[in-house]
This record gives sequence, C-alpha cells and structure tokens, in this order.
Amino acid sequence: MTTALENIRNFAIIAHIDHGKSTIADRIIHKCGGLTDREMKAQVLDSMDIERERGITIKAQTVKLNYKAKDGKIYVLNIIDTPGHVDFSYEVSRSLYACEGSILIVDSTQGVEAQTLANVYQALDINHEIIPILNKIDLPASDIDKTKKQIEDVIGIDTSNAVSCSGKTGDGIEDILETIVTALPWPKGIKNEKLKCLLVDSWYDAYLGVVILVRVIDGKISKGMKIKMMSTNQDYIVEKVGVFTPKPKDINELNAGEIGFITTGIKVLSDTKVGDTICDAKNILNEALPGFKPSKPVVFCGLFPVDSSEYQKLKDGLAKLQLNDASFSFEPESSSALGLGFRCGFLGLLHLEIVTERLEREFDINLLTTTPGVVYKIHLNNGKIEDLQNPSSLPDPTLIKFIEEPWIKATIITPDQYLGSIIKMCQSKRGVQTNLSYSGNRAVINYELPLNEVVFDFNDRLKSMTSGYASFDYEIIGHKEGELVKMGILVNGEHVDALAMMIHKDFAQSTGRDVCEKLKDLIPRHNFMIPIQAAIGGKIIARETIKGFKKDVLTKIHGGGATDRKRKLLEKQKKGKARAKQFGKVEIPQEAFIGVLRINKDN
Repeated sequence: MTTALENIRNFAIIAHIDHGKSTIADRIIHKCGGLTDREMKAQVLDSMDIERERGITIKAQTVKLNYKAKDGKIYVLNIIDTPGHVDFSYEVSRSLYACEGSILIVDSTQGVEAQTLANVYQALDINHEIIPILNKIDLPASDIDKTKKQIEDVIGIDTSNAVSCSGKTGDGIEDILETIVTALPWPKGIKNEKLKCLLVDSWYDAYLGVVILVRVIDGKISKGMKIKMMSTNQDYIVEKVGVFTPKPKDINELNAGEIGFITTGIKVLSDTKVGDTICDAKNILNEALPGFKPSKPVVFCGLFPVDSSEYQKLKDGLAKLQLNDASFSFEPESSSALGLGFRCGFLGLLHLEIVTERLEREFDINLLTTTPGVVYKIHLNNGKIEDLQNPSSLPDPTLIKFIEEPWIKATIITPDQYLGSIIKMCQSKRGVQTNLSYSGNRAVINYELPLNEVVFDFNDRLKSMTSGYASFDYEIIGHKEGELVKMGILVNGEHVDALAMMIHKDFAQSTGRDVCEKLKDLIPRHNFMIPIQAAIGGKIIARETIKGFKKDVLTKIHGGGATDRKRKLLEKQKKGKARAKQFGKVEIPQEAFIGVLRINKDN
C-alpha cells in the first residue's frame, strides 16, 4: 500500500557535537515502536564501535518510522541523524538535500555553538523549514528563555514553535513528533511521472555488495527494474529494495517522496557517485538533478607501517576502509627514512584520527604518521599551476613564481572572558579578524586564517584555553598567496624527506630550532659526531650537534707529556672518526619522528 505524499515527512536532525541528536533519535524510534524495549540500546543509529566509544556520529544514518498522530492519521517519518563535527559536514550537506525540513537541537545549558550555526545555514540555504528543539531541560543549568533569545539573536530564526524536551528522560518527545507532522512540509513529487531519483549515500556490504541510499523525487523504483546512473551512463538491474526501520526491511518498491535503499550487484564503491541522478533505463530524463560538490581532501599526511613487513596489510586495510568512505583517498609513497607507505588525504584532523585508529584497531597495524599538511598551489614561471601535497616534492625554487595556500573562514563562539586570549592566538596564527558580535555574555568572532596554521592543534589549544567552553567551525574560502618556504632537515648532511615541511618564513627559524633540539634529544649517540641542521634551500637556519662516543686511546700509554706516540694515536682516532662519519649510517628511531610531530602541540 502506497502512502499519500501529505502523510510523509522527511527531516534531518542537526546540531552541534554532543547536543543530543542521537539520543533524541533513540527516543523517537522507541516512541514510534521502531524497536522493542529489549532491542533498544543507547545511540542505536551509531553502528560503529568507534562512534559509540567517542560518543560522536561519523556516518549519517536513516530510519523509517510510522507515527499515529493525535488527529488519528498515520504518518511516515523518514529521519536522517547527521554528524555534528566539522570534518563530517559533507555528510550533513548531502543528507539535507534528501529532506524538506530539519529539527535543530540546541543544548539548553550551553546555547548556540559554532557547528549549530554552520549546519543551520546549510539547511537555510536549501530552504528548509526548521523546528528549534531545546534539549536537556532536566539539567539544573538549563535556561530555556536565554537559549531561545540566543537562537533568535545569533541565528535569526523564530522560536515561537520551539519545543522543550529531555532526550534522557523522554519528556517532550511526543510534542516534537506532533510539531514535525504539523509544521514541516510534505515532499513535493509526482507518483505517475518517469523515475527521478537522488543517490544520497552508498556503502559496501560484504554480502550484498554496494548498498545505495536513495531519495525518490518522482515516479517509483521497484525490484527487477532496469535503471541508469546518469553520470556514468551505466545500466543496472535493481536486485533488492528496502527501508531501515531501523533494521533493514525488504519491500517491493519505493515511491515519490520516500527514502530507502537499493542494491544492484555493484561491487566497487567508485561506480556510485554521491549526488548522481538515477532514472529509468527505458525512459531517460532530459536533465539530471544538480547533485552535490564532491568532497575534497584538505589535509594530507603519510602513513607508514612501523614494521615494513606490514606494508601489504596496510594496503589491504586502506582499500577496505575506502569501500565505506569515498572522501578518503590514498596513493603509494616511499621515503628513504621510513620505507614504503601511503600518502593519504582526509577532510580534517578528526577524520585522520578516526582512519588511523580504525587501521590500528580493525587491522592490527602499528602505524607511523608524518606531519599533516595541506594542499598548496604552486604557480610556476612558465604559467603552469601544480598542486603540492608532499613538501619533499616541491619543484626547484628558481622555477616558482609564487605559492598559494588555502585559507578558511573560522567562526568561534566563546564566553567573553576568554576573548582576549583567543584573539591573541588567532593573531599569532596570521589571522585577520572580519567580525565580532555579542549575544548576552557570549562573543561570536569571525576570522580568516591560513588552513595550515589551524590544521594541527588549533582546536585543542582553543578548548584548553577556554576550559572547553569555546566552539569552533570553519569553511574553506579559497587560496591566497603567501611567503612560504620549504624547510628541510638534514641529519649528518643527508636530507630526511619525512621531516620536510612547508612553513611561513616568519616562523621558519624558531620551528627549525625546535626540531633540531628535539632530534638532538631523541637520536642516540653514535661513534661519530652527528650534525642536525634545518635548512631553507642551501641556507642553514638552525643547528644542533650530537657528540660522538669518545674512546680514551691513551690509557695504555703510561707517563705524562705529549709524545709522538700519543699524537699518532690521537691522529689515527681522528681519521677513523672522519671515515665513520663519511660512511656511517645514522639510525633515526621511530620515537624521533613521533617526537617531531608533537612539537607543534607542545608549543
């Protein structure tokens, strides 16, 4: 039996990290009878162990529920629970396209945060109807009136239909459901038109192959139907159609306005492009849906196995992770210091952290991660523009006209007593302030900053200097020319490619000194003296020396005074040390690389 469009509500749950999205999704599922009391567990839509342990959502999840409203009608609710962290905002944007409305959850003890703003603006950009939900009203610190005023002042949306609730106790969940069916619009679509369908997401299943999450705009998609992916122009037969309730449930067809999944026997995730349009192979559409911008990696780093025999294991692990995360990219890389590994691209530092943790946990690989860096645009004298991901592959400086680095627009929301220290930190990171406004005792600051300065430790430092009260969100605004140089590290006269880094010339000397001092402490002494140098081109900007072990060759000679015999022995020792220095290989331990990576954080 098909559901009337007027009785369908498609909506996303959006909020800042830890404001209670997944908990409220649990309560709604339980209230609508999606799962029994015995089947319920906390964060039921967070399927990965790592999501449960960290208490964050990484993958957007969908669920279809039936709700009997007070007016006696039965409504179909299609919910998408989205991530809150800035690194996974691409998951949020494509989830919003599949819906007509959003419920915005704001913690009534903390108020509006940076990611709340970012997600709301994404929803407003595509004309979503938004219902504000004030969560955690059971806590003593909850201030509903103040939070409502903040939502109106900072975001600028009406809070007259705002619902107060507690995800923990379940208070107000029925009010949320009633507001959803009365205030959110139903999907616009024509059931008897030719098929027009949006590919929202896809992931790999070991038994079914690639599972495709779709939103049907017009027409219907049914089992056994021949469909066409418009971007690749490939035809497939639909093998399975289903919905998540939240358990997967097979059905015969999905109609206009509905969200569900299909399988077509596709084995490779790259064959399904997120944002693609699916149509009937026998009745092709004239034009495709606008789709989404593909997610581009913004942070790159090298991943190397600590034990070189685990290289193939690492390669297999990366390939398996990429099956479920199309935004993650990798390519082989070799380093004279670290051996064979991979250059990997991520959407941010949390994304990098999640991938490395999953590799270590799920595939039991000991990893070494090089310094994270961003993508620079190298403008050459001959007019060509090259993307630079790895500093060690920078072209000859004489061929370079100028270098551009990516910049971001950052939004920081903080209690005003921390404002001075935040501004000081942003200035030290070459930031340019663009706006400052207040809502009560909270300041909203906008800064333009180079991504390279932010990517490593900005969020950690921000949280520590504000006792965790400030929140931070960013979006990339483009590339700007910068006075950037490649700083190389030489150990015993040899370049260590894994420690090369792109850096602003104003910070090069101090960073070079820090790296040399750290390596001096971490590289063990050898039989010969080892110079450690930081260099820009051919110019040495910092140096430390590790003294060699010195054997006392004169112990066997008795008597004082400088004799020819003593002099000969000392000369022989000096020549031996010079030869050892020339041919001796300096072993740089793994701890030295890890120590250098931590320098930025220690500062």
